Amino acid sequence: MNVTVENLRKRYGPAVALDGMSFAVEPGQVTGFVGPNGAGKSTTMRVILGLDHADSGTALVGGRPYRSLSRPLCQVGSLLDAGALQPGRTARNHLLWLAHSQGLPAGRVDTVLEQAGLATAARRRAGGFSLGMRQRLGIAAAMLGDPPVLMLDEPFNGMDPEGIIWVRGFLRTLAAEGRAVLLSSHLMGELEDVADHVVVIGRGRVVADTSVATLLADTAGGLVTVRTVDPQAGPALAGAGGGVTAGGAGILAVTGLPAEVVVTLLNRGGVRFSEVATRRTTLEEAYLELTRDEVEYRAEELR
Repeated sequence: MNVTVENLRKRYGPAVALDGMSFAVEPGQVTGFVGPNGAGKSTTMRVILGLDHADSGTALVGGRPYRSLSRPLCQVGSLLDAGALQPGRTARNHLLWLAHSQGLPAGRVDTVLEQAGLATAARRRAGGFSLGMRQRLGIAAAMLGDPPVLMLDEPFNGMDPEGIIWVRGFLRTLAAEGRAVLLSSHLMGELEDVADHVVVIGRGRVVADTSVATLLADTAGGLVTVRTVDPQAGPALAGAGGGVTAGGAGILAVTGLPAEVVVTLLNRGGVRFSEVATRRTTLEEAYLELTRDEVEYRAEELR
C-alpha cells in the first residue's frame, strides 16, 4: 500500500500553504519529508490524514481517501503530536481506548508497549512522561493496528541516544517488512542514516524528489580532491580534460574526471601524490543547498 499526493493546493486566507504539492510514498522504504519551517510539511500530512481539507488536488492511501478507510488505524499509523493524549490516563489505558475504537484486542496493546520499550511504564500516567517517553507512546499507538503505512512527524524529538538508535532500527525494520514509511524530521543526520528516499519541499511545493544516494551524489558534483606537492599534477589532469582548481595545503580540486581515472593519470605520468578522494557531501549540505531560497523565516546573523 502506498500514499500518493497529487497537485495539492491549500490557502489559509492570503497565505499559500500548499502550491501544487505532488509526491508518492512507496512500500518497502523510508521516505524522508523535509523542508524549512512553514514549508507545508504538517499541512500536507494533515491533509493526507483527513484532518484538513485541500482546496484542490488529491491525497490517497492505497488509492482511497483516508476518510473512506474502514478501521483506519489498521491501514495508516500516524504520530503528528506526541502531546495528543489524556494526561490522567495510564499509557496502557490510553492505548486500550484507541484499540477499543478499532475493535482491536487488548493483547495488541501489550505487544506494542513491549515494542516501544514501555512495558514497565504501562501503568504510569502519561501526563508524567518525558517527551521521549511520549514519543514512544505515540509510536506504539501508530503501530496498534499493525498498519502497512506509517506517518511520523519529528519522532526523534526528545529522544535520548538509546531512543534515537531504537527509532532508527525500528524504522528500518518496518520498511524491510514492506511498509511505506513517511518520516518528517529536521535532524538531517538521522534522516541520512535511515531514509532511502527524500522529498524536499519549500513554500508549499516539491523542490526535490529522489533517492538519498542520488541527491548526495548530485550535490557532490563529482568533485575529486588530490593531495600533492608535485607541480606536474595540475597540468597532467588538465591535459586529460579535467577542471583543476588549486586550494591551500597542497590540495587540488578536480572536476570532470572520476577518482579512478585521476589515480591512473597520476601514476602514468609519474606524479607524486599522497591522497585522492571523492568528495562526500551530507544530507544537511544537500538540503541547505536546495532550500537556500525557500526559507521564509530567517534570523539576522550576529556581528
